[in-house]
Amino acid sequence: MAKNIKNRNLALAILVLIGLTGASYEAYQCHIISGINKKITAGKVITDDSYPYLQKYTAAYDQGNKSDYKHAIQTYSQLLDQSPSLANQAKIHFNIGNNLFIFGLIRRINEDGTFQDEARHAYMQAKIAYEQSLRIEPTDVASKFNLSLLNSVMAKNMHSAPKEQSTMELSNLPIGLP
Repeated sequence: MAKNIKNRNLALAILVLIGLTGASYEAYQCHIISGINKKITAGKVITDDSYPYLQKYTAAYDQGNKSDYKHAIQTYSQLLDQSPSLANQAKIHFNIGNNLFIFGLIRRINEDGTFQDEARHAYMQAKIAYEQSLRIEPTDVASKFNLSLLNSVMAKNMHSAPKEQSTMELSNLPIGLP
């Protein structure tokens, strides 16, 4: 009977030891994740190579905050190659749309009030990005709002600028090789 109690106590001690080890490991992981979350909420770039997705995401966000919209769009696009979850894909498309929208806003307007081609292209790409975000996450209020805002901006000034006519008429030239 005494041997049976010793075996039970030993088994319980081993189970307690395993439980404490597991709890310690989980506490350590929570501490690491808490530190990363603090960096993210503070707007800092993640430099830890253990989290490549978060590292690239925060880098793209930082590029957008520093008005480097082209690189931010490129970095967000690279995130899509990492096969993120659908929810993250929607967020990435939303952020791509935001950077394109802002990039279009800072492009210059022609004298007649029309957008330059670069701004027009950025707006069209932003619209596609917002629509893609909404295809993935149809209830996303921010994407809906930004898309409607973009559509209102586009509706006012999206007519194309008049193209200059060439002085030479080329309609009589044959098409193809002689």
